[in-house]
Amino acid sequence: MREIQASQFMTKTNRLVVLRHGESDFNIENKFCGWHDAPLSEFGIQEALTVAIPALEQSQLEFDVVYSSVLSRSRQTAELVLCKLNCAYVPIKEDWRLCERHYGDLTGYKKRKIADRYGEQQVQAWRRGYDCVPPPIEESNRYYYTICSNPIFDDVPPGKFPLSESLHMCVDRVEPAWNEVKQEVLKGSRVLMCVHGTVARALVQHIEGISNEAIEKVNIPNCVPRVYEFDLNSGGLIGSAINLGDQEYIRRKTAQVAAIGD
Repeated sequence: MREIQASQFMTKTNRLVVLRHGESDFNIENKFCGWHDAPLSEFGIQEALTVAIPALEQSQLEFDVVYSSVLSRSRQTAELVLCKLNCAYVPIKEDWRLCERHYGDLTGYKKRKIADRYGEQQVQAWRRGYDCVPPPIEESNRYYYTICSNPIFDDVPPGKFPLSESLHMCVDRVEPAWNEVKQEVLKGSRVLMCVHGTVARALVQHIEGISNEAIEKVNIPNCVPRVYEFDLNSGGLIGSAINLGDQEYIRRKTAQVAAIGD
């Protein structure tokens, strides 16, 4: 009788890593950022170097392709990771559909100032509510022309350029991009997605299939790699997401993301 190899019954799997970029200048100042192209702060650079990269190195994860948005804080985080992992040759694919949620006329304002004006409940509804859309950005907003005339958005199709978005609208925008990435993952490509906070939450909903109510309570800390494993035969998710790194640090930073702050 032919000997049956155990490997015949082993499930073929592949991993996907979702990583929120390091803190930007606007994150440090606790401002709504959205589609404003704020660069990484010095602290954000250090987050990538001291939080994300050691966690990825310790897990011995390697990548064939990286996805980022067209915003510099996303791309810069991806470049730092690849450089320090000695794989700067890995291609970075930029996609406008992976841009942060557009915060409309809240863009550029400190969250605490907006909370003092409109109340914390309203601000948390704008930040976390699934269908709550902030006021659209107006020409009087100091970032209106900077955003609308930025050439990094040249690939946004006519009629698709948002002036404000709810979480739900961001989830819908991200979906076709995620479907394309998932096909790469299921073909065996080792993918890292360097994205934004709300985009990471959108991906969590698409990947984990959680409800609209549940995603409102999900908070993603900066530079903490979130690892998913997929069955290459069925395309299904295996187990739960794993956040790499010091768990106490992750809990503390997650709570900071949830809060409005000072």
